[in-house]
Amino acid sequence: MTSPPAHPGTSTARPLTRVVLPHHLRSLAKTDSEVSVEAGTTREVLDALEAAHPVLRGTMRDPVSGRRRSFVRFFACREDLSHDPPDDPLPDAVLRGEEPFLVVGAMAGG
Repeated sequence: MTSPPAHPGTSTARPLTRVVLPHHLRSLAKTDSEVSVEAGTTREVLDALEAAHPVLRGTMRDPVSGRRRSFVRFFACREDLSHDPPDDPLPDAVLRGEEPFLVVGAMAGG
């Protein structure tokens, strides 16, 4: 079963992924709590977010190495995707638009 393209007349469009950002990144990007990007992997989500909101570059991953920042976590379908390879496909429920991809600022302390 294939999903309809995100844009009419486009057959190679990536899935439209719902992304929920933490408050501090929403404020920085001046965006709503949930945004949609064409992406099927974590890397594509971050690439699309940074392209649409350049002020987010370097906030979720190191701009040189591309590695996730220590205090940023990625979740979907109640699973921590933070340590998964960034080019792994997102869960099916995320790709179908049923569940969002969550960017979470981890907390530390004692």
